[in-house]
Amino acid sequence: MQPSDFDYRLPQHLIADHPSQPRSASRLLVVPAAGGFRDAGMVDFPACLREGDLLVFNDTRVIPARLFGRKASGGRVEVLVERLLDEQRVLAHVRASKSPRPGVRLILAEGALEAEVAGRRGELFELVFAGPGPVLESLERHGHVPLPPYIDRPDRASDRDDYQTLFARRPGAVAAPTAGLHFDPPLLAAIEACGVRSTCVTLHVGAGTFQPVRVERLEDHVMHAEHLDVSQAVCEQVAQTRAAGGRVVAVGTTVVRSLESAAAGGRLEPFSGDTRLFITPGYRFRVVDALLTNFHLPRSTLLMLVSAFAGRERVMAAYRHAIERQYRFYSYGDAMFLEGRAG
Repeated sequence: MQPSDFDYRLPQHLIADHPSQPRSASRLLVVPAAGGFRDAGMVDFPACLREGDLLVFNDTRVIPARLFGRKASGGRVEVLVERLLDEQRVLAHVRASKSPRPGVRLILAEGALEAEVAGRRGELFELVFAGPGPVLESLERHGHVPLPPYIDRPDRASDRDDYQTLFARRPGAVAAPTAGLHFDPPLLAAIEACGVRSTCVTLHVGAGTFQPVRVERLEDHVMHAEHLDVSQAVCEQVAQTRAAGGRVVAVGTTVVRSLESAAAGGRLEPFSGDTRLFITPGYRFRVVDALLTNFHLPRSTLLMLVSAFAGRERVMAAYRHAIERQYRFYSYGDAMFLEGRAG
């Protein structure tokens, strides 16, 4: 397959630049295993579940990872922190008219922060912050919410809450696990009343999630690395669910990558570390039985993952249906629930 097999045209007005209010007011496109499509809403999501199912969320927390400033020698820069290495060091994307060399000082957040370029790791720069205090605390005070590149507006104060799931516990993501944005307390209560349990994994979503696949052959694509944690408790809950005849329902593609990465050895086991798992059609899923997800960018690895799960033709037909019915797309947009698996 080629990246062009996962291309589609989206009218600009269908890109959501703000979330639904309340969160569970989003629309939901249900794609049953039996075929066809059903237009619904997230308030109908509990009816898609069965007693004994296990919902798996991603509890990563988005950090205010974007900083603006200048080089000490002049020239504007924009920093997007990709990963926290320790209390003072980060890996970051740095946009500038000329790439900064090691030793260059960056004056950020109107002089409130300073960082020095320590070196480069591929497309990322290692920056050492001067303090005061841990860099995470500095980002919380001075950073901007790293809204996706297709949301064409500055971040607002409300984005600090809107671009964060209710399950966000562990800071480290620079993009939200957006399928989780649709859940609010009333919806969670309705799900629990159906006899559905829930648990969490952690995958710190990186900025690479928004990058299209640019190579001609999928097998030549180098997947970006993301850190994840799947605990022993999660593995036991999955095993108990399967033994009782329940389904493992992933809330978002990041949960799919987490669980499938932890099962790469053939069975689900506790895992903590980086994953570069690139899921494309033909992949054999070991853990996930159903998937709630948002609508993803053309030619993206996320769209390829969803197509691997439910079948490319089925997914692309669902996207055409969603465009015809004026669903809202991408991070702040509507959701799709896919039952079963292709093949």
